Amino acid sequence: QDGASPIMEQLIFFHDHTLMIMLMIITTVMYMMTTLLWNKHTSRFMLEGQLIETTWTIAPAIILVFIAMPSLRLLYLMDEIHNPAMTLKAVGHQWYWSYEYSDFTKLEFDSYMIPQDENQASTFRLLDTDNRIVLPMNSPIRLVVTAADVLHSWTIPSLGVKTDATPGRLNQTSFSINHPGILYGQCSEICGA
Repeated sequence: QDGASPIMEQLIFFHDHTLMIMLMIITTVMYMMTTLLWNKHTSRFMLEGQLIETTWTIAPAIILVFIAMPSLRLLYLMDEIHNPAMTLKAVGHQWYWSYEYSDFTKLEFDSYMIPQDENQASTFRLLDTDNRIVLPMNSPIRLVVTAADVLHSWTIPSLGVKTDATPGRLNQTSFSINHPGILYGQCSEICGA
C-alpha cells in the first residue's frame, strides 16, 4: 500500500534521498576504479598524496551529514505529539487484539483474524479481521499499546507505525491519516495475532 500518513510520505522521501546518495557514491567509486585500471599514465605505485587523503577523509563526513540531518529531523517528527484528537488503546493477546476508545465513550471490542476457510475473494489472507477499528482522517491520534501475555508489535506499514507491545508496559506513539481507505496492519512478532 502507498503511504497514507505524513510520516510515511517523509520516510519514503528519506529512503529515496539516501538511495540517490548511495547511487552517486557507487557510480563515483566505479568510475574511479575503472579509470585507475585502464589508465596507463598514472603511477600505480604512489606512496603518499596529502590532497587525496584529505579529500577522502572530508568527503565521507560531508556525505554522512547529508544523510544524518534528514534522518534526525524525521526522528523528531515521529516522536512529536501535540493535543491528540483521540486516544486508542490496543492490547495484544496471543490470537487477537483488544481495542478501547476511551476518550468519548468506554467502547471496547476484540478483533480476530478471519479464518482462512471464511475468506472471501475480495479480502486479503491473514490480514482482514472481524471487527475493524475506525479512525478519523487528518487528526492527530495517540496510540497506547500493551500486551496481556507475550510480546507483540502493532504495525500498520502504510502509516509508518510500528510499536512494540510488552506485557506490563505501556508504549505510546502517534500518527495521522492523510487518505481514506482500509489500511491493513499485523503483528510483526511471532505471536499468532
